[in-house]
Amino acid sequence: MSTARTAQEERLDQIMAVLLRNGVLLAAGLVFAGGIIFVMRHPMPATNYRVFQGEPQELRTISGIIKEAAKFHGRGLIQLGLLVLIATPVARVVFSVFAFVYQKDWIYVAITLMVLALLSYSFFGGGL
Repeated sequence: MSTARTAQEERLDQIMAVLLRNGVLLAAGLVFAGGIIFVMRHPMPATNYRVFQGEPQELRTISGIIKEAAKFHGRGLIQLGLLVLIATPVARVVFSVFAFVYQKDWIYVAITLMVLALLSYSFFGGGL
C-alpha cells in the first residue's frame, strides 16, 4: 500500500511541477513577445521622468488587458504575462485542493482551502 501511495504522490508532484513550469514559461513568453512588439512599435519614446504616467485606463482591468493582448498590443501582452505569472501559484493551490481531496487527506484540504481563502481575500477583498 505504501508503494502505491508513494507512486500516487510522485505523480501528483510531477503534475504540479508541469503546471508551475508551464505557467512560468507561458508568462515569460508573453512578456518577452509583448516587449518585442512594444520596442518595435515605440523605438525611441520620449520619456519625461518628472511626470508620473500610470498605465492607460484600458490596462487597469483584466478584461481590458485581455482585449489589448488579443489585439497584439505590446503593453497588453506584457500585462497579460504578469497576470499569468500571478495566477500560476494560485493555480497550484487550487490543484492542491483537488489533489488532497483525491487522496482523502481532509486536514490538508482544510488548510489548503484556508490558504486559498486568504489569497482570494488579498486579491479581491483586501482593499475593502
